[in-house]
Formats: sequence, C-alpha cells, structure tokens
Amino acid sequence: MTREGRLGRIERTTKETSVLVEIDLDGTGRTEISTGVGFYDHMLDQLGRHGLFDLTVKTEGDLHIDSHHTIEDTALALGAAFKQALGDKVGIYRFGNCTVPLDESLAQVTVDLSGRPYLVHTEPENMAPMIGAYDTTMTRHILESFVAQAQIALHVHVPYGRNAHHIVECQFKALARALRYASERDPRAAGILPSTKGAL
Repeated sequence: MTREGRLGRIERTTKETSVLVEIDLDGTGRTEISTGVGFYDHMLDQLGRHGLFDLTVKTEGDLHIDSHHTIEDTALALGAAFKQALGDKVGIYRFGNCTVPLDESLAQVTVDLSGRPYLVHTEPENMAPMIGAYDTTMTRHILESFVAQAQIALHVHVPYGRNAHHIVECQFKALARALRYASERDPRAAGILPSTKGAL
C-alpha cells in the first residue's frame, strides 16, 4: 500500500500457516484476498469493500488437513492489523453500529473500539454445516479471534435467516459498516480521545 493513511501490517508464520495482512482504514475498499478458502475470501472481500478499507490478505495454510488453521490464523492477523492501524484512537467516533438485511436474513452489529476484548454472538441454530469448504461454525471463531487481537467489544446478532450463505454474509457486511463508522474520524472531536478514562 503506497497511499498515506492509518495502516496496519502483520506477518504471522507458524508450522500451520503463513499469513500476511495489510489494511488501510482510510482506503477506498480495494481488496486483494487469497486464503485458499473461497467463501472466506468472499467474506473478507465484503469486509474491505463495505468498510472502505484497502485490504490485502495472503494466507497459505495446511488445507490438506482442513480449513480451520487457515481461517483462524487469518482472523488473528486481521485483528492485530486493525488494532495497529487504529493507532492512538484520538479523534475517532469509537462506537459504530449497523443493521444489514440479505434477503431473508438480518444481521445487527454494534462495536466499541474500547481496548477491551469481548464478543457476544448469536445466529440461527441448525444452519447448514458447510458453505463450500467453509465450516459455518467458524464464523463465531473468526469473530472471537478478531476481537481478541483487535481488543474491541463486538455484539453480533442474527435474529433470523434460513440460507447459511446469507446468514454469514450479512454478518460480515454489517461488521464492515460498524467498524467503518467506529473508526472514522469525528470532525467535532479532533485531537480528543473518546474516553473519560483518558485511555482506550
């Protein structure tokens, strides 16, 4: 990424995966995503495009075992890169929320860039177990991993939905928008940290 902005860059290598994540919070939604898990690529593309984040993700993982390590380690690196890009958080809105429908499904996402990791996540039971090579039980784990590294409070609620693809995708779209709104700079709060404690 060559343009100036709030940038995060994380490289994470283990015996299971090699991950590179770059993010520019002040981007235009340009994405370059490659994890080897097609539906996950699609979700990360949604995150970048609807968040207006320039996002590069390149992951090579042990897909001969399954997609778990690849998905998890990418989410951990993404959370760390997001935290890095936020910097000192001075002048941001801090809070963001968005409700997104996708046909019969609805996702409600609220975020606080609080410096304290916490996740509340609900989605319909009895979803189809797989979307291509994507295990649908991984959505919560993605969010857990992202929250742990980004150090944010995140509430994601899907009150209803039938199609697994729609249920997961509306979560990522709503997450993207909520993160965008929370991380944007508030013109009325330039130079102000949005916390009475003096730290986030």
